[in-house]
Amino acid sequence: MAEDYYKILGVEKSASEEDIKKAYRKLAMKFHPDRNPGNKQAEEKFKKLSEAYAVLSDQEKRKQYDSFGSDAFRQRYSQEDIFRNFDFSDILKEFGYDLGGRGARNFGGGRTRTFTYGRGGGDPFADLFGGAQGYAQQQQMPQKGQDLEYNLSITLEESVIGAEKKLSLQKEDRVEEINIKIPPGISSGKKLRLAGKGAPGYNRGQSGDLFLNISILPHPIFARDGVDIYVEKAVNYSQAALGATIDVPTVEGATKRIKIPAGTQGNTKIRMKGYGVPNLKDGGKGDQYVKISVSVPKKLTERQAQLVKKIAEEGL
Repeated sequence: MAEDYYKILGVEKSASEEDIKKAYRKLAMKFHPDRNPGNKQAEEKFKKLSEAYAVLSDQEKRKQYDSFGSDAFRQRYSQEDIFRNFDFSDILKEFGYDLGGRGARNFGGGRTRTFTYGRGGGDPFADLFGGAQGYAQQQQMPQKGQDLEYNLSITLEESVIGAEKKLSLQKEDRVEEINIKIPPGISSGKKLRLAGKGAPGYNRGQSGDLFLNISILPHPIFARDGVDIYVEKAVNYSQAALGATIDVPTVEGATKRIKIPAGTQGNTKIRMKGYGVPNLKDGGKGDQYVKISVSVPKKLTERQAQLVKKIAEEGL
């Protein structure tokens, strides 16, 4: 009985194309010949994984496979049929192969290898496992390790004033602690590159890099827009009408006193120059804007009500 391609890749029959691709990528990395030199079991596993992926990543072949089942499908399709018109380039280029016989290209840390299929209907894995002298020599060449990505959430304050953090990352069979310096002014969506903190290289090759994807957590008081900070401050009617001096918090933790001009309207923005976010490009600094809202009391004492009536009689 032919093996189930879905079980080989460890996915459900309802898996999406992206799920199938991710499953193949993960397993192919594990059983790839670079990581298992001379291991025949890993070689056979890699071949089965690639055959399963060649079928399930092709919409028409997958439809036929789902319709006929494993045994009937293998009777209808030879290995040559399965791999015909199959493009290995997208999925295997990260392993360091140049596909299609278009000349050598380097896909990873100093190692260049050529892989071809379809010349005379040969084994599609002949160049991977054929034991050619060139391959044996290339096995000894150093290869850069994989780059890794990590999603890092920081507070608004940390994005403004910077911070130092320590991460614990699982790398194969060990946990590595990495010290990170967050530069003042970094914004959400930016990436920090830590050279040499990625996966270890092969055959004494250099390690890959670690990329940190930065996101900024929401803040209960402040909001950030580029290099500017916004905060809302409520004043009462008399302060807005007559003018006043109020205390305003800053994102760096200090409190500053600002003047509210007489006749200030609701939604007025008052600029606090230089109290914003450091600008990574020119070294300058943004501003903080105080958005004024005029609060109206829900209840008045009898005396307050009388005073308001008198003000109303004056046309205010």
